[in-house]
Formats: sequence, structure tokens, C-alpha cells
Amino acid sequence: MVASRIPQHQVRIGLLGDGAEWLWKHMTSCFPKGRQILDYYHCAEHIHKVAKVQYGENSQQALEWVESTVCRLFFAEVNSVIGGLRRMKPKDTEAGEEIRKLIGYLNHNRDRIHYQGDRIGGYPIGSGGIESANKFICHTRLKRSGAWWVKETGNEMLRIRCAVYNGTYDKIFVRYKNANLSHD
Repeated sequence: MVASRIPQHQVRIGLLGDGAEWLWKHMTSCFPKGRQILDYYHCAEHIHKVAKVQYGENSQQALEWVESTVCRLFFAEVNSVIGGLRRMKPKDTEAGEEIRKLIGYLNHNRDRIHYQGDRIGGYPIGSGGIESANKFICHTRLKRSGAWWVKETGNEMLRIRCAVYNGTYDKIFVRYKNANLSHD
């Protein structure tokens, strides 16, 4: 397992996720001491959804509510946000349901919301960079038109692409070449 190769006592590990329980379970089993961080942008999407159904899409009131709510979450004022949501009078049943879901989402992830501290500590608060790298490295090679590959060697292909983009390809290729020469 890759996690066992990382000197966890020597590095800071941030676990960044969107709130899916299976994801946290998997990440924390590999990195039990990792700092859990709720993806800021996924959280903001939930807030925007409530604003849209409660105040109307692109309304000034929605914009102001989103900005103040996101700002409070940035400063880890989760209780304040939840309290405000509980006091909010839903305009209809759809808004009431979205407010209820956001309260549950924030309650469930409250210990993962500490964005200001994360930024100060040098942790990422959004998964955009990881998702972009995944598209660039994986999808560009494995999903492009006309591309073909064998399932059994897909991971090896991705290792090569990662090595090319992180600057370790030459070192890895020399190790591979030396390993094959010693078998001859």
C-alpha cells in the first residue's frame, strides 16, 4: 500500500474531501493522523444552492447571504452559520429541504471546517488542483480519442506519466534499465 511508504511522522498530511463518508473512511484508514479538510468549494456549492432556492438565483440578497455565510465558515464559525440556518424562514418546501440538508452537512463536517487555519498551515482547502491533475495526467492519456491500453498495465502507464510531469522520469528509467540488465 502506498500510504505505508510515506513517513507519516515526518510530513504533514491533509485529507481533502467533499463530505462523502466512504471517502473519509478510506482516507483516515490510510492516514489516521491526517488533518481532515472539507473541500471549501464543494461546501460553497451547497451554500449557493440554498441561496438560489431561498432568495432567487443571482439576486442581491442571495449574493450577500452567500458572501457572509462563506466568510463565517472561513473563520470556522460553524455554530453561527447553523444557528442562522435554523432561524431562517424557508420561502417554500424546497427551500426548507435544502436548508435542512445544509444543516446536516455542516453538522456532520463541523470538525473539518477550519479554513483559515488550513491556509495559515499551508494546507489546500480545495481539490481543484488534484482534480485538474487527474484530468491532465489520467484522462488525457487513457480517454483520448483513439487511445487504447490494457487494463492490467493502466497503472504502469499512469506511473510513467506522473514521473514525466513531476520530473522523476529519468531517475526511474535508469532504475528500470539497471533492474533489467541485472536479469540478463
